[in-house]
Amino acid sequence: MSSRLPVFARQRPTRLLALAPIVLAAALAACGDKSESGAKATQAAARVNGDEITVHQINQVLERQQGLKPEQAEEASRRVLESLIDQQLAVAKAEEQKLDRDPQIVQALDAARRSILARAYLERASASATSAPTPEEVRKYYDEKPALFSQRKIYALQEYTIPGKPEEYQPLIKALQATKTPQEFGEVLKASGVKFNANQVTQAAENLPMAIIDQLAKVNDGEALYITAPDGFKAVLVVASRQQPVNFEQAKPIIEQYLTVERRREFAQKEIKTLREAAKIEYLGKFAEKAPEGAASAPQSVDTPLTAPAASDAASGALDANALNKGLSGLK
Repeated sequence: MSSRLPVFARQRPTRLLALAPIVLAAALAACGDKSESGAKATQAAARVNGDEITVHQINQVLERQQGLKPEQAEEASRRVLESLIDQQLAVAKAEEQKLDRDPQIVQALDAARRSILARAYLERASASATSAPTPEEVRKYYDEKPALFSQRKIYALQEYTIPGKPEEYQPLIKALQATKTPQEFGEVLKASGVKFNANQVTQAAENLPMAIIDQLAKVNDGEALYITAPDGFKAVLVVASRQQPVNFEQAKPIIEQYLTVERRREFAQKEIKTLREAAKIEYLGKFAEKAPEGAASAPQSVDTPLTAPAASDAASGALDANALNKGLSGLK
């Protein structure tokens, strides 16, 4: 009933360039610059029963922490180090018990290795084969998406999901369309006697399903947008909304990143299709009975999508770059 923006490969944040020296300094300080014996400081942050935990391991974890500020780096690095120490202790016991030879664990490790290698290839191939968007392309995207930028809104929404067949729910939709306030809407819905699920959210436009953004921008407060399907319908009631526009200069870096990652995603899809066409693929056993026609789609993402921000984040009115870059997660 709704569509989503594609999810994208993680872009390594430039903020890590600022954080890395801080993390490195903190870790080296913990180890000591030089001992009385003249030993030099190393990249090691700690040793656990002789096994080293390095600064690089800490940085790798920090890269995945969204919104980390430079002044938080030292404290965060120490927390990560303690976590890695706990992990190393558990790993050592697992190896002592030879769990790394367990067939199921070996399979899981191999699956993780294959996934990492496939993602790494697609990330690097797409990065080298695609170019950055031009200023004209960025401006065009901004102008074509007023509901996301120049006419962006923050919405307080009440979402109702009502099951049923079209012939059953069409009369109810007409009755709901005649209401003028959220109170009237709720009264009509309750009086109908139908079963429904309700949920209230506060979201910025970029956190909503892309398929409804332009339509919802035309809905007045107190009115609803109706999304129908053979097994029921969804009513998105606009309880209240307020303008929170984003000018071009604010949106420009976000759009540039979005378009760049979108191009890389499209390249990855084409690359997988090309690899399939060049390969000899044989379906065996029960899978040979209904072999798919043509190439399957490339993975939509080489990373995990983020969920929509909490209501308090949306209410602040700040444009959420992650929502645009990672895809629209829909109503919760």
